[in-house]
Amino acid sequence: MPQFTDGTLAIADDIHDREHASNGNSRYGSYLARNARLLHDDGQPLTAAEFACSAWQIATSPIMSPGYVRIRPDVHAVTVVSANGDSRDVALRIEVPLRHSALAHRPDRRLGDWQPDPWGSDRGSFWRLFEPDADKALLLTTATLLLPVPDHLLIEPGSAELGPIMTIEAKSVVKELAVWANAHAHLVNDLLGGAR
Repeated sequence: MPQFTDGTLAIADDIHDREHASNGNSRYGSYLARNARLLHDDGQPLTAAEFACSAWQIATSPIMSPGYVRIRPDVHAVTVVSANGDSRDVALRIEVPLRHSALAHRPDRRLGDWQPDPWGSDRGSFWRLFEPDADKALLLTTATLLLPVPDHLLIEPGSAELGPIMTIEAKSVVKELAVWANAHAHLVNDLLGGAR
């Protein structure tokens, strides 16, 4: 399992991908084949932005579980979305649950909060938070970071046909997106303010 640090939000796990591949090559490649409908537009290649969105969606949970790209447990989600209402631009959308202790002004202490998952897969520094039972009023605060992705990180697929080349292109784009997310991990860390 990949090890997360303060400098990582997303990790592409090539070792697990290769070791658990049903096709002998790439588990992610198998998932791309199962979700081929997301990788073309009526037989035409996707734009670079559309390809990034689809490749990332397939590489992460819930489609792949565990994902080819793993997300740090204290972050609820990292998704790739259209940015600025333009289908040619994309952004990383990072959803970060904030516990009351991270807020400048704390609400009424009787309000419930996100709870650490005692059964989480990573019992290190980054606890997965979950919504507790609603037996009392809850205040579940989540921050959303939108990080525009530079065009040069995106890859326009060479064709609409799934095969080894498209798998390489998909792996390349999701790795670039993970590197971009990790370059901004400090923003998530600042939001959490040590309140894990």
